[in-house]
Amino acid sequence: MRGAELPPWWARTTVYQIYPRSFLDTNGDGIGDLPGIVRKLDWLRDLGVETLWICPFYRSPQQDLGYDISDYDDVAPEYGTMDDVRRLVDEAHARGLRVVADMVLNHTSIEHPWFQESRSSRTNPKRNWYLWRPGKKPGGKAPPNNWRSLVGPRGWHWDPRTEEWYWASFLPFQPDLDYRNPEVQEAMLGVVRRWLAFGFDGLRLDIFHALFKDERFEDNPFSTRILPSEDDPDGFFQSYRRTLHHPETITFARTLRRVADEFQDPPRFLVGEVFGQPGALRRYSEGGDGLHSVFLFKAMRAPFTAAGFRELVSEFEREMRAPLVPTWVFGNHDRSRRGERLGHHPEREKLCAAVQLTARGIPFVYYGEEIGMRDLELPLATARDPLARMYRFLPDFVARRLHAAGVLLNRDACRTPMQWSSAPNAGFSPPGAVPWLPVHPAAELVNVEAEERDPASILHCYRRLLRLRKTRPALQAGALELYPERALPPEVLAYRRTFGDDVVDVLLHFDDATRRVRIPGNCSAALASTYPAPLPIRDGHAVLRPYEALVLGP
Repeated sequence: MRGAELPPWWARTTVYQIYPRSFLDTNGDGIGDLPGIVRKLDWLRDLGVETLWICPFYRSPQQDLGYDISDYDDVAPEYGTMDDVRRLVDEAHARGLRVVADMVLNHTSIEHPWFQESRSSRTNPKRNWYLWRPGKKPGGKAPPNNWRSLVGPRGWHWDPRTEEWYWASFLPFQPDLDYRNPEVQEAMLGVVRRWLAFGFDGLRLDIFHALFKDERFEDNPFSTRILPSEDDPDGFFQSYRRTLHHPETITFARTLRRVADEFQDPPRFLVGEVFGQPGALRRYSEGGDGLHSVFLFKAMRAPFTAAGFRELVSEFEREMRAPLVPTWVFGNHDRSRRGERLGHHPEREKLCAAVQLTARGIPFVYYGEEIGMRDLELPLATARDPLARMYRFLPDFVARRLHAAGVLLNRDACRTPMQWSSAPNAGFSPPGAVPWLPVHPAAELVNVEAEERDPASILHCYRRLLRLRKTRPALQAGALELYPERALPPEVLAYRRTFGDDVVDVLLHFDDATRRVRIPGNCSAALASTYPAPLPIRDGHAVLRPYEALVLGP
């Protein structure tokens, strides 16, 4: 491509998130495993994704299904062995795929040997590896301050053995490490080095914005917000000013980047799970010496209209100007599946995928999005999700209403087994096995095997768009320029992607009508559509069908 040099691989890749427990069970125990991922590598390569993000596979008591790690250097036996991890990385690399590991830096399991030592006595050398504080009132039975956890209840937990309180940003069995202790930083940077040296191409960093807390342990201010959201972590009538986004967390991001930069050929990639407005989250990456990128969850709540997405694209472009790279995320293991917010409308889901795969940024596709998987309503009383168990006192109809409003109390709903076929257990587990979560009843019709046969399926739409993205540098790494609103009907959003001499125009139709639209630029060759084939373009006009995305070249 003349006049331009492609940026590093991570800035132009497409990421596919795999929840190992739900991807493919090869031994019949009902739990997905690492050999299951290996078995599907050819399928993933042919789908067109380029990087795999693997949720935690480390040894864990599985109280939070892997996000409570008891040994960072071993593998949970239900997922496999270190040899299986080795094979996964090697086999993925042999197919040209990158692999990113999920890394939980903020906290460990309560069963981690470090915490077991820490709570054994107030004088144990590991005591200051975690956040311990005396209580306020006589006898210490009142928490040290008013800090709430990210999920609502207070984050301080009383330990009767040593008569002090320990802090947990998430759930009680996930005590936070104290990053003000240089020994903790050294130990965790060692963990990072070992997995990058193992061969992983990068790390996804769980609740990275919570690493450092106020060293004076002052109360968090009052907030009028009842519930947190994807773009504002304040909630439960509290502003998390003392416990999130501490300046020293930004500093540590630069320390972590220096460690990642020790590994080259290829360069490694760090993406942080952080919550807030894009303008605030930019601090984690700006300057080029922090995290490579951060999740921008605001896309999950964007109004599904041309105006809503115009505003979102404009904000991402303004707040994440190149060389910063925005991210496009519409679902993950903690949030309702994308289809829930779009009414399970296949053409809307395809249009959403078109935004994700054509706008400037790094797309993150959650397993099952490529076939339109749905959430499965499950009772709180029988939940495997510890967050749901914490709220099991609520009636299920309350959980359903919150779910409809975008608040997912039972994350089991979005973690059900991958739907490979209409066979028993949807092809996830061998016949006769009992999957760890029920298979969605819709799997009989919504599955990979069925969608492979249907050229109009969501799966085939993903394949077309991913194939096009791979061949067009403008879609991988090009600048983005929005076409003026006055040039288009209010239901249509359009932008141009440019990289060197490669130019691509994208038209996105957010309406259920069919309309004839004048093409705003000089690109008139149809490259791809969210429908199996685009309609003919005549006299500088395109016919856009309901919720159609059309990609044009010169």
